[in-house]
Amino acid sequence: MSLTACEKEIFNRILKEELVPATGCTEPVAIAYAAAAAKKALGCEPEVCEAELSGNIIKNARCVAVPNTGGLKGIEAAVAAGVVAGRAELALDVLSSASGVSVRPADNDLTFFIRVTVGAGSSRAKAVIEGFHTNLVLIEKDGRELFRSGVKSNPCCVADRSMLTVEKIVEFADVADLDEIREILERQIAFNSAISEEGLKGDWGANVGKVILKTFGDSPESRLKAVAAAGSDARMGGCDKPVIIVSGSGNQGITASVPVVEYARQKAADRERLLRALIVADLTTIHQKTGIGRLSAYCGAVSAGCGAAAGIAYLNGGGYSEIAHTVVNALAVCSGMICDGAKPSCAAKIAVAVEAGLLGYAMSLNGKEFLDGEGIVVKGVDNTIKNIGELASEGMAQTDKKILSLMTEKRCGR
Repeated sequence: MSLTACEKEIFNRILKEELVPATGCTEPVAIAYAAAAAKKALGCEPEVCEAELSGNIIKNARCVAVPNTGGLKGIEAAVAAGVVAGRAELALDVLSSASGVSVRPADNDLTFFIRVTVGAGSSRAKAVIEGFHTNLVLIEKDGRELFRSGVKSNPCCVADRSMLTVEKIVEFADVADLDEIREILERQIAFNSAISEEGLKGDWGANVGKVILKTFGDSPESRLKAVAAAGSDARMGGCDKPVIIVSGSGNQGITASVPVVEYARQKAADRERLLRALIVADLTTIHQKTGIGRLSAYCGAVSAGCGAAAGIAYLNGGGYSEIAHTVVNALAVCSGMICDGAKPSCAAKIAVAVEAGLLGYAMSLNGKEFLDGEGIVVKGVDNTIKNIGELASEGMAQTDKKILSLMTEKRCGR
Protein backbone atom coordinates (compact mmCIF):
# COMPACT_ATOMS: atom_id res chain seq x y z
CA MET A 1 0.00 0.00 0.00
CA SER A 2 1.19 3.50 -0.79
CA LEU A 3 -0.62 6.62 0.39
CA THR A 4 -1.48 9.21 -2.23
CA ALA A 5 -0.59 12.87 -1.78
CA CYS A 6 -4.29 13.56 -1.26
CA GLU A 7 -4.55 10.96 1.50
CA LYS A 8 -1.49 12.39 3.26
CA GLU A 9 -3.04 15.86 3.15
CA ILE A 10 -6.31 14.52 4.59
CA PHE A 11 -4.44 12.86 7.46
CA ASN A 12 -2.63 16.14 8.15
CA ARG A 13 -5.95 17.97 8.16
CA ILE A 14 -7.52 15.46 10.55
CA LEU A 15 -4.73 16.07 13.06
CA LYS A 16 -4.98 19.84 12.67
CA GLU A 17 -8.74 19.72 13.14
CA GLU A 18 -8.62 17.46 16.18
CA LEU A 19 -5.59 18.61 18.19
CA VAL A 20 -6.88 21.91 19.53
CA PRO A 21 -6.56 23.47 23.00
CA ALA A 22 -9.28 23.66 25.63
CA THR A 23 -9.29 24.94 29.21
CA GLY A 24 -11.42 22.81 31.50
CA CYS A 25 -13.66 19.83 30.75
CA THR A 26 -15.13 20.45 27.30
CA GLU A 27 -18.86 20.02 28.14
CA PRO A 28 -19.04 22.56 31.02
CA VAL A 29 -16.80 24.85 28.98
CA ALA A 30 -19.25 24.62 26.06
CA ILE A 31 -22.05 25.55 28.48
CA ALA A 32 -20.00 28.52 29.67
CA TYR A 33 -19.40 29.49 26.04
CA ALA A 34 -23.15 29.58 25.38
CA ALA A 35 -23.74 31.53 28.59
CA ALA A 36 -21.06 34.08 27.66
CA ALA A 37 -22.61 34.51 24.19
CA ALA A 38 -26.11 34.95 25.67
CA LYS A 39 -24.89 37.49 28.22
CA LYS A 40 -23.06 39.44 25.52
CA ALA A 41 -26.26 39.58 23.45
CA LEU A 42 -28.28 40.72 26.48
CA GLY A 43 -25.90 43.63 26.94
CA CYS A 44 -26.14 43.83 30.72
CA GLU A 45 -25.82 41.75 33.86
CA PRO A 46 -28.54 39.07 33.82
CA GLU A 47 -30.99 38.62 36.65
CA VAL A 48 -32.15 35.14 35.58
CA CYS A 49 -30.36 32.26 33.84
CA GLU A 50 -31.76 29.02 32.44
CA ALA A 51 -29.87 26.15 30.83
CA GLU A 52 -31.64 23.53 28.70
CA LEU A 53 -29.34 20.63 27.92
CA SER A 54 -29.36 17.24 26.21
CA GLY A 55 -28.82 14.20 28.39
CA ASN A 56 -25.18 13.61 27.48
CA ILE A 57 -24.32 17.23 28.24
CA ILE A 58 -25.97 16.96 31.66
CA LYS A 59 -24.13 13.69 32.28
CA ASN A 60 -20.73 15.08 31.38
CA ALA A 61 -21.06 18.46 33.08
CA ARG A 62 -22.86 17.93 36.36
CA CYS A 63 -20.03 16.46 38.48
CA VAL A 64 -16.85 18.06 37.19
CA ALA A 65 -15.05 21.09 38.61
CA VAL A 66 -15.08 24.27 36.51
CA PRO A 67 -11.77 26.16 36.15
CA ASN A 68 -11.39 29.56 37.82
CA THR A 69 -14.42 29.08 40.10
CA GLY A 70 -12.61 28.13 43.30
CA GLY A 71 -13.44 24.44 42.90
CA LEU A 72 -17.15 24.80 42.16
CA LYS A 73 -18.65 21.84 40.30
CA GLY A 74 -21.43 21.33 37.81
CA ILE A 75 -23.72 23.00 35.35
CA GLU A 76 -24.76 25.93 37.51
CA ALA A 77 -21.10 26.83 38.07
CA ALA A 78 -20.37 26.61 34.34
CA VAL A 79 -23.27 28.91 33.44
CA ALA A 80 -22.34 31.37 36.18
CA ALA A 81 -18.69 31.38 35.15
CA GLY A 82 -19.59 32.05 31.54
CA VAL A 83 -21.92 34.89 32.54
CA VAL A 84 -19.53 36.50 35.02
CA ALA A 85 -16.09 35.98 33.51
CA GLY A 86 -16.42 34.32 30.12
CA ARG A 87 -15.26 35.86 26.89
CA ALA A 88 -17.38 34.40 24.08
CA GLU A 89 -14.74 35.08 21.42
CA LEU A 90 -12.41 32.52 23.07
CA ALA A 91 -14.72 29.52 22.30
CA LEU A 92 -13.35 26.45 24.19
CA ASP A 93 -10.83 28.65 26.01
CA VAL A 94 -13.76 30.73 27.32
CA LEU A 95 -12.80 30.25 30.99
CA SER A 96 -9.11 31.02 30.61
CA SER A 97 -9.74 34.59 31.83
CA ALA A 98 -11.77 34.16 34.35
CA SER A 99 -27.12 34.50 40.76
CA GLY A 100 -29.00 31.52 40.56
CA VAL A 101 -29.22 29.19 37.57
CA SER A 102 -32.05 26.82 36.66
CA VAL A 103 -31.23 23.65 34.74
CA ARG A 104 -33.56 21.29 32.91
CA PRO A 105 -33.40 18.64 30.19
CA ALA A 106 -33.97 19.93 26.68
CA ASP A 107 -37.25 19.06 25.00
CA ASN A 108 -35.67 17.35 21.98
CA ASP A 109 -33.82 14.16 21.08
CA LEU A 110 -30.51 15.74 20.09
CA THR A 111 -27.41 14.08 21.52
CA PHE A 112 -25.50 17.36 21.82
CA PHE A 113 -27.66 20.38 22.64
CA ILE A 114 -27.12 23.44 24.84
CA ARG A 115 -29.49 26.40 25.14
CA VAL A 116 -28.73 29.10 27.69
CA THR A 117 -31.24 31.88 28.25
CA VAL A 118 -30.44 34.96 30.35
CA GLY A 119 -32.66 37.85 31.26
CA ALA A 120 -32.87 41.21 32.97
CA GLY A 121 -36.18 42.93 33.54
CA SER A 122 -38.41 42.09 30.58
CA SER A 123 -35.49 41.49 28.20
CA ARG A 124 -34.29 37.98 27.28
CA ALA A 125 -31.35 36.67 25.25
CA LYS A 126 -30.44 33.10 24.37
CA ALA A 127 -27.62 31.19 22.72
CA VAL A 128 -27.83 27.68 21.28
CA ILE A 129 -25.03 25.19 20.62
CA GLU A 130 -25.73 21.99 18.68
CA GLY A 131 -23.78 19.00 17.44
CA PHE A 132 -20.32 19.83 18.78
CA HIS A 133 -18.68 21.98 21.39
CA THR A 134 -18.12 25.20 19.43
CA ASN A 135 -21.08 25.04 17.05
CA LEU A 136 -22.96 28.17 18.09
CA VAL A 137 -26.03 28.02 15.84
CA LEU A 138 -28.26 30.76 17.24
CA ILE A 139 -28.05 33.99 19.22
CA GLU A 140 -31.34 35.76 19.84
CA LYS A 141 -32.47 38.79 21.86
CA ASP A 142 -36.12 39.50 22.62
CA GLY A 143 -37.25 37.28 19.76
CA ARG A 144 -34.94 38.93 17.22
CA GLU A 145 -32.21 36.85 15.62
CA LEU A 146 -28.76 38.37 16.00
CA PHE A 147 -26.98 35.36 14.54
CA ARG A 148 -27.95 32.08 12.93
CA SER A 149 -25.75 29.39 11.46
CA GLY A 150 -26.98 26.65 9.18
CA VAL A 151 -24.05 24.42 10.08
CA LYS A 152 -25.21 20.96 11.13
CA SER A 153 -21.88 19.16 11.05
CA ASN A 154 -18.55 20.28 12.43
CA PRO A 155 -16.93 22.68 9.93
CA CYS A 156 -13.66 22.14 11.78
CA CYS A 157 -13.91 18.40 11.07
CA VAL A 158 -14.36 18.33 7.32
CA ALA A 159 -11.56 15.87 6.52
CA ASP A 160 -12.94 12.42 5.73
CA ARG A 161 -12.27 10.26 8.79
CA SER A 162 -13.94 7.23 7.19
CA MET A 163 -10.80 6.65 5.15
CA LEU A 164 -8.79 5.89 8.30
CA THR A 165 -7.51 2.35 8.68
CA VAL A 166 -4.84 1.07 11.04
CA GLU A 167 -2.62 0.10 8.10
CA LYS A 168 -2.90 3.58 6.56
CA ILE A 169 -2.27 5.22 9.92
CA VAL A 170 0.98 3.30 10.37
CA GLU A 171 2.09 4.07 6.83
CA PHE A 172 1.29 7.75 7.28
CA ALA A 173 3.32 7.84 10.50
CA ASP A 174 6.26 6.39 8.56
CA VAL A 175 6.18 8.92 5.74
CA ALA A 176 4.51 12.05 7.15
CA ASP A 177 6.28 15.36 6.56
CA LEU A 178 6.70 16.37 10.20
CA ASP A 179 7.18 20.01 9.30
CA GLU A 180 3.49 20.08 8.35
CA ILE A 181 2.29 19.03 11.82
CA ARG A 182 5.30 19.47 14.11
CA GLU A 183 3.86 22.54 15.82
CA ILE A 184 0.60 20.90 16.89
CA LEU A 185 2.35 17.72 18.06
CA GLU A 186 4.91 19.68 20.07
CA ARG A 187 2.08 21.69 21.62
CA GLN A 188 0.33 18.45 22.54
CA ILE A 189 3.47 17.24 24.30
CA ALA A 190 3.97 20.53 26.15
CA PHE A 191 0.37 21.15 27.25
CA ASN A 192 -0.58 17.60 28.20
CA SER A 193 2.71 16.89 29.96
CA ALA A 194 2.29 20.10 31.98
CA ILE A 195 -1.15 19.18 33.30
CA SER A 196 0.07 15.64 34.05
CA GLU A 197 2.96 17.07 36.08
CA GLU A 198 0.52 19.33 37.92
CA GLY A 199 -1.66 16.30 38.73
CA LEU A 200 1.31 14.50 40.29
CA LYS A 201 2.45 17.60 42.17
CA GLY A 202 -0.79 19.12 43.45
CA ASP A 203 -3.89 17.91 45.27
CA TRP A 204 -6.45 17.32 42.54
CA GLY A 205 -9.54 15.14 42.40
CA ALA A 206 -9.01 11.69 43.86
CA ASN A 207 -5.23 11.82 43.29
CA VAL A 208 -5.39 8.57 41.32
CA GLY A 209 -1.99 9.15 39.71
CA LYS A 210 -0.34 9.64 43.09
CA VAL A 211 -2.13 6.61 44.54
CA ILE A 212 -0.85 4.40 41.73
CA LEU A 213 2.77 5.41 42.35
CA LYS A 214 2.43 5.20 46.13
CA THR A 215 0.76 1.79 46.06
CA PHE A 216 2.43 0.01 43.17
CA GLY A 217 5.79 1.78 43.08
CA ASP A 218 7.43 4.00 40.50
CA SER A 219 8.06 1.19 38.00
CA PRO A 220 8.03 2.02 34.28
CA GLU A 221 4.64 0.33 33.86
CA SER A 222 3.09 2.04 36.88
CA ARG A 223 4.36 5.39 35.70
CA LEU A 224 2.71 5.01 32.28
CA LYS A 225 -0.65 4.64 34.01
CA ALA A 226 0.03 7.24 36.67
CA VAL A 227 1.02 10.08 34.34
CA ALA A 228 -2.15 9.68 32.30
CA ALA A 229 -4.36 9.41 35.38
CA ALA A 230 -2.68 12.43 36.97
CA GLY A 231 -3.52 14.62 33.99
CA SER A 232 -7.17 13.69 34.41
CA ASP A 233 -6.95 14.22 38.18
CA ALA A 234 -5.98 17.83 37.54
CA ARG A 235 -8.40 18.39 34.69
CA MET A 236 -11.42 16.92 36.47
CA GLY A 237 -10.39 18.80 39.60
CA GLY A 238 -10.69 22.17 37.85
CA CYS A 239 -7.07 22.89 36.96
CA ASP A 240 -6.89 25.90 34.65
CA LYS A 241 -4.02 24.56 32.54
CA PRO A 242 -5.11 24.00 28.92
CA VAL A 243 -4.83 20.62 27.25
CA ILE A 244 -4.81 19.46 23.65
CA ILE A 245 -7.98 17.50 23.06
CA VAL A 246 -8.59 14.49 20.81
CA SER A 247 -12.07 13.62 19.52
CA GLY A 248 -13.47 16.59 21.44
CA SER A 249 -12.18 15.30 24.80
CA GLY A 250 -9.39 16.52 27.04
CA ASN A 251 -9.24 13.23 28.92
CA GLN A 252 -8.85 11.36 25.65
CA GLY A 253 -6.21 13.83 24.51
CA ILE A 254 -4.24 13.25 27.71
CA THR A 255 -4.66 9.48 27.61
CA ALA A 256 -3.60 9.11 23.99
CA SER A 257 -0.47 11.22 24.36
CA VAL A 258 1.04 11.33 27.84
CA PRO A 259 1.88 7.59 28.17
CA VAL A 260 3.61 7.73 24.78
CA VAL A 261 5.65 10.75 25.86
CA GLU A 262 6.57 9.03 29.12
CA TYR A 263 7.56 5.81 27.32
CA ALA A 264 9.77 7.83 24.97
CA ARG A 265 11.43 9.43 27.99
CA GLN A 266 12.04 6.04 29.58
CA LYS A 267 13.56 4.65 26.38
CA ALA A 268 15.46 7.86 25.52
CA ALA A 269 13.77 7.79 22.10
CA ASP A 270 14.67 10.48 19.61
CA ARG A 271 12.23 13.32 19.02
CA GLU A 272 11.27 12.34 15.49
CA ARG A 273 10.32 8.82 16.56
CA LEU A 274 8.20 10.25 19.39
CA LEU A 275 6.34 12.61 17.05
CA ARG A 276 5.61 9.78 14.63
CA ALA A 277 4.43 7.58 17.50
CA LEU A 278 2.03 10.34 18.57
CA ILE A 279 0.61 10.35 15.05
CA VAL A 280 -0.19 6.66 15.49
CA ALA A 281 -1.68 7.18 18.96
CA ASP A 282 -3.84 10.16 17.97
CA LEU A 283 -5.13 8.77 14.69
CA THR A 284 -5.83 5.33 16.17
CA THR A 285 -7.92 7.01 18.85
CA ILE A 286 -9.74 9.14 16.26
CA HIS A 287 -10.29 6.08 14.04
CA GLN A 288 -12.11 4.30 16.86
CA LYS A 289 -14.14 7.35 17.86
CA THR A 290 -15.32 7.97 14.30
CA GLY A 291 -17.77 5.08 14.57
CA ILE A 292 -18.61 5.68 18.23
CA GLY A 293 -19.39 9.38 18.06
CA ARG A 294 -18.32 12.26 20.28
CA LEU A 295 -20.67 11.39 23.17
CA SER A 296 -22.03 7.98 24.13
CA ALA A 297 -22.32 5.47 26.96
CA TYR A 298 -18.98 3.99 25.88
CA CYS A 299 -16.01 5.32 27.84
CA GLY A 300 -13.71 7.19 25.47
CA ALA A 301 -10.72 6.39 27.67
CA VAL A 302 -10.85 2.86 26.27
CA SER A 303 -10.28 4.19 22.76
CA ALA A 304 -7.51 6.52 23.89
CA GLY A 305 -5.77 3.91 26.05
CA CYS A 306 -5.80 1.62 23.05
CA GLY A 307 -4.41 4.47 20.93
CA ALA A 308 -1.62 5.09 23.45
CA ALA A 309 -0.66 1.41 23.35
CA ALA A 310 -0.54 1.56 19.55
CA GLY A 311 1.77 4.57 19.81
CA ILE A 312 3.99 2.78 22.31
CA ALA A 313 4.18 -0.27 20.04
CA TYR A 314 5.25 1.99 17.16
CA LEU A 315 7.76 3.83 19.33
CA ASN A 316 9.28 0.49 20.25
CA GLY A 317 9.75 -0.47 16.58
CA GLY A 318 6.46 -2.24 15.97
CA GLY A 319 4.89 -2.25 12.52
CA TYR A 320 1.35 -2.75 11.27
CA SER A 321 1.05 -6.36 12.46
CA GLU A 322 2.18 -5.67 16.03
CA ILE A 323 0.03 -2.56 16.25
CA ALA A 324 -3.06 -4.28 14.82
CA HIS A 325 -2.73 -7.14 17.33
CA THR A 326 -2.21 -4.64 20.15
CA VAL A 327 -5.39 -2.77 19.22
CA VAL A 328 -7.54 -5.89 18.92
CA ASN A 329 -6.20 -7.35 22.17
CA ALA A 330 -6.81 -4.11 24.06
CA LEU A 331 -10.34 -3.68 22.74
CA ALA A 332 -11.18 -7.25 23.73
CA VAL A 333 -10.20 -6.51 27.34
CA CYS A 334 -12.29 -3.53 28.50
CA SER A 335 -14.72 -2.42 25.81
CA GLY A 336 -17.59 -2.74 28.26
CA MET A 337 -16.50 0.25 30.35
CA ILE A 338 -19.30 2.81 30.60
CA CYS A 339 -19.15 6.58 30.46
CA ASP A 340 -21.10 7.96 33.40
CA GLY A 341 -19.97 11.53 32.96
CA ALA A 342 -16.89 13.63 33.58
CA LYS A 343 -15.74 13.47 37.21
CA PRO A 344 -12.73 12.45 39.38
CA SER A 345 -13.19 8.71 38.73
CA CYS A 346 -12.36 9.30 35.05
CA ALA A 347 -8.70 9.25 36.13
CA ALA A 348 -9.08 5.70 37.44
CA LYS A 349 -10.81 4.60 34.25
CA ILE A 350 -7.92 6.07 32.28
CA ALA A 351 -5.46 4.02 34.33
CA VAL A 352 -7.47 0.87 33.59
CA ALA A 353 -7.63 1.71 29.87
CA VAL A 354 -3.88 2.31 29.67
CA GLU A 355 -3.27 -0.97 31.51
CA ALA A 356 -5.53 -2.80 29.02
CA GLY A 357 -3.53 -1.25 26.18
CA LEU A 358 -0.24 -2.30 27.74
CA LEU A 359 -1.57 -5.84 28.23
CA GLY A 360 -2.66 -5.91 24.60
CA TYR A 361 0.83 -4.87 23.54
CA ALA A 362 2.50 -7.42 25.86
CA MET A 363 0.37 -10.15 24.31
CA SER A 364 1.43 -9.02 20.85
CA LEU A 365 5.10 -9.13 21.85
CA ASN A 366 4.58 -12.70 23.04
CA GLY A 367 2.85 -13.80 19.86
CA LYS A 368 -0.57 -14.08 21.50
CA GLU A 369 -3.82 -12.59 20.29
CA PHE A 370 -7.56 -12.85 20.68
CA LEU A 371 -9.03 -14.47 17.59
CA ASP A 372 -11.89 -14.07 15.16
CA GLY A 373 -15.17 -15.23 16.69
CA GLU A 374 -14.09 -14.72 20.29
CA GLY A 375 -16.78 -12.35 21.50
CA ILE A 376 -16.88 -9.10 19.54
CA VAL A 377 -13.47 -9.74 17.98
CA VAL A 378 -13.62 -10.47 14.24
CA LYS A 379 -10.99 -10.98 11.58
CA GLY A 380 -9.26 -7.73 10.69
CA VAL A 381 -8.47 -4.94 13.15
CA ASP A 382 -10.65 -2.41 11.31
CA ASN A 383 -13.60 -4.81 11.37
CA THR A 384 -13.21 -5.18 15.13
CA ILE A 385 -13.10 -1.38 15.43
CA LYS A 386 -16.29 -1.23 13.34
CA ASN A 387 -17.96 -3.67 15.75
CA ILE A 388 -16.99 -1.45 18.67
CA GLY A 389 -18.53 1.54 16.90
CA GLU A 390 -21.82 -0.30 16.46
CA LEU A 391 -21.75 -1.55 20.04
CA ALA A 392 -21.24 1.96 21.38
CA SER A 393 -23.47 4.01 19.08
CA GLU A 394 -26.36 1.57 18.68
CA GLY A 395 -26.14 -1.13 21.33
CA MET A 396 -25.50 1.20 24.26
CA ALA A 397 -28.12 3.83 23.41
CA GLN A 398 -30.51 2.54 26.08
CA THR A 399 -27.61 2.17 28.50
CA ASP A 400 -26.91 5.87 28.07
CA LYS A 401 -30.47 6.76 29.04
CA LYS A 402 -30.33 4.50 32.11
CA ILE A 403 -27.01 5.98 33.22
CA LEU A 404 -28.47 9.48 33.09
CA SER A 405 -31.55 8.34 34.99
CA LEU A 406 -29.43 6.80 37.74
CA MET A 407 -27.15 9.84 37.92
CA THR A 408 -29.94 12.38 38.25
CA GLU A 409 -31.57 10.58 41.17
CA LYS A 410 -28.85 11.98 43.44
CA ARG A 411 -26.78 15.15 43.42
CA CYS A 412 -23.00 15.06 43.16
CA GLY A 413 -20.89 15.37 46.27
CA ARG A 414 -23.23 13.35 48.53
